[in-house]
Amino acid sequence: EIRALFTKDERYTIGIRLYAVYQVSLGQASRKLESLYNTSFKQITNWVHRFEEFGLEGLKDKPKSGRKPRLAEEQLNELSSVLQNNRPDEFGYNTATWNGPIIKDYIEKHYHVAYQKAQVYNLLKKLGFTYQKGRAQYPEADEGKREEFI
Repeated sequence: EIRALFTKDERYTIGIRLYAVYQVSLGQASRKLESLYNTSFKQITNWVHRFEEFGLEGLKDKPKSGRKPRLAEEQLNELSSVLQNNRPDEFGYNTATWNGPIIKDYIEKHYHVAYQKAQVYNLLKKLGFTYQKGRAQYPEADEGKREEFI
């Protein structure tokens, strides 16, 4: 678990690779460094070559291509605006607050894209939204009696 935290930090990764390159420059065989760095000697050799050719930039991970997002950037911006400025009941839903299933349904109806509910929450996080929980307030509640009770 700790190792996973380190590997998420690019500076740590570059530092480890740089130290491996340094050890090779001191005469250590990359085959002897395999177990220390938990990687193949070929990978260590690649780091050395990339460092020689590109310097520190060569030790950085190359950008990885991934799946293209289902919603375009423009659609994501539009969705964010809708969630911030509108209520679900304005679109025919029987509630005044947005939640995962309603957002999932809204996306399917307006953008013709199907998401799993869990992925909708990931999408909301990406858009900068956080979970908010409402608190019930009772207009007829007597604050004095409440304080007395407590």
